[in-house]
Amino acid sequence: MYVTVILPTYNRLPRLRQVIAALETQQDAPPFEVVVVSDGSTDGTNEYLHALHTPLRLTAVTQPNRGVAATRNHGLLIATGELVLFVDDDVVPGPRLIAEHVAWHQIHGKDVVVMGPMLSPPDFAMHPWVQWEQAMLAKQYADMQAGRWQPTARQFYTGNTSLRRQHLQEAGGFDASFRRAEDVELAYRLADRGLRFLFNPDAVGYHYAERSFASWIAIPYAYGRNDVIFHRDKGQRWLLPTIAYEFRHSRHALIRQLTRLCL
Repeated sequence: MYVTVILPTYNRLPRLRQVIAALETQQDAPPFEVVVVSDGSTDGTNEYLHALHTPLRLTAVTQPNRGVAATRNHGLLIATGELVLFVDDDVVPGPRLIAEHVAWHQIHGKDVVVMGPMLSPPDFAMHPWVQWEQAMLAKQYADMQAGRWQPTARQFYTGNTSLRRQHLQEAGGFDASFRRAEDVELAYRLADRGLRFLFNPDAVGYHYAERSFASWIAIPYAYGRNDVIFHRDKGQRWLLPTIAYEFRHSRHALIRQLTRLCL
């Protein structure tokens, strides 16, 4: 099974170097290509990619800044692999990331989306608010691994996820009008087409999450606003009951209590 790794990037050159180095040392991976799309980077990324010498089958392209949805769509136009694996430019692949994604597609068939964990690197100091966010994700991963929580379209995190290129093309790719939650919006359309969402705990990436406090505060509001749009305007009537169940049963104890008061 030939794989295309689509790697969108914007002004994260030091971390991008790490991601590419990790892709160069993948273990037990089938043949794969890497498509890097620089979304208007101004930090030397474009020059680095132009001069890069690597054993990878790597294609690098640049575009004016258009947002991550358009950037991933650009990569999808270039991709030739049967399987597409999305990796973000701040998620450093573990040594068997590609092999684990491919293995689960071979086991579970064509109509699946495979998601892997994005773990906190042990050598990376994070702000307290990012530590909180990563702790919440770690709980989600543990619950999904233990079978207490079945992954849905809401866990379609494109920092570390894979599916057949055919499904992406038939679904129409990402909606570039979304500047955030574009991955979840696509996932809802994939779910409508009958795809199942699976979590492979061994398809590990290491997430070097760097967020200002202002950004961290703004993100939940943006996702909540988009959830309302998905439910009200895009016909995703299953969404709000799913969110209510998730927040009442699968989140941190404090969040569960606040949810019960609000809902």
